[in-house]
Amino acid sequence: MMRGEALVYGWMRRLAESYNGGFWNYYTLTNGGFYMAPVLGRLRLEVDGNGYSGEMSADAAGIVATLFALGQLAAETQGTDECDALIDRYHWLREYAGTHAEAAQIYRAID
Repeated sequence: MMRGEALVYGWMRRLAESYNGGFWNYYTLTNGGFYMAPVLGRLRLEVDGNGYSGEMSADAAGIVATLFALGQLAAETQGTDECDALIDRYHWLREYAGTHAEAAQIYRAID
């Protein structure tokens, strides 16, 4: 398993207490971004760092978990070309999140 994929799973476990594994969908976006989302119903997310607490679809939760994982990977590779590529992908996914039906919840969770 790739490190990025494992980080997304880990972030989902941290953010959604009820998450205990399962199948995931993988999405490639037309703007170059990507994300992973579990095949589940709605999830309650708690973000300790910003006080967010709310419910959203598994698709929206996957976007949140992927954004946190991309941010972590970028911080770990700071000063490298890999970091620049990760930052681009973070911004592409964040841009896509703005078009999502649950954009407001996603932005509250990540900001």
